[in-house]
Amino acid sequence: MQNASIIVVGSSNTDMVIKTPRLPAPGETILGGSFFMNAGGKGANQAVAAARLGGNITFIARVGDDIFGRQAIQLFKDEGINTSCIITDAENPSGVALIMVDDNGENCIAVAGGANAALLPADMETMQDIIAEADIILMQLETPVATIDYVAALAKRYSKKIILNPAPACILDDGLLANITIITPNQTEAEILTGVTVTDETSALAAAVVLHKKGIDQVIITLGADGALVYSDNKYKMVIPPKVVAVDTTAAGDVFNGALAVGLGEGMDIFDAADFACKAAAISVTRLGAQASAPARHEIL
Repeated sequence: MQNASIIVVGSSNTDMVIKTPRLPAPGETILGGSFFMNAGGKGANQAVAAARLGGNITFIARVGDDIFGRQAIQLFKDEGINTSCIITDAENPSGVALIMVDDNGENCIAVAGGANAALLPADMETMQDIIAEADIILMQLETPVATIDYVAALAKRYSKKIILNPAPACILDDGLLANITIITPNQTEAEILTGVTVTDETSALAAAVVLHKKGIDQVIITLGADGALVYSDNKYKMVIPPKVVAVDTTAAGDVFNGALAVGLGEGMDIFDAADFACKAAAISVTRLGAQASAPARHEIL
């Protein structure tokens, strides 16, 4: 599957980031932080990460008819992403995320979804032919779940490989999960989906088995600096990333998923693709920002 066609369905936001020594407690004001703006949104992050690694990417999204939306579309074009399926919304503003990052690289994020919340199944009806021609569909949960459900069912009908990054965390219907080929929750998301508290390799495997029994072919549970547990065909493997000093973990999961899609699109098996993705994510946490942190191909090699 060389140069596979990858469609990313998801969100586009502008991230407004403040770097502070520590995260403030409720009601507390912390002075002395540094501020910058960065293109973000889980869908956009994954699309850009995949494009930088050589993926053939089409992005399906909705942005506002405003400066943030126009800047985002130009950035995607600059990254070599096909933007013909990005809808400009005249009624809703582009999505915005407010992010605080501390000196340990930990973050807290609040998102105003804007036009992302208006990406509806009706929009997808006009894109059936595009989805039918793709090889891999990558989605997250910053757009309406009904839209994700619609695309998953459509892609399953066409026998497409469907990757779902179930973030931000929420409970999902078993009918949706049964249409997913690969799911990539982190520890918190895995617990919400399975009821299994994930703290180590053993509990991650238990959660993976629960998800597999819901009809998902392959499960990858990401464990931060500890790597990822990959479950496929009743076999599992821990994939360990290189050790790095984290500066900002904001888009690590998004970089992982974008890289995973590229690896699978190039014909890697699920274990090798996860290893490729872990290396990409490890590089990303050494840098500030969301899309700005996504590595180029040569950096992983």
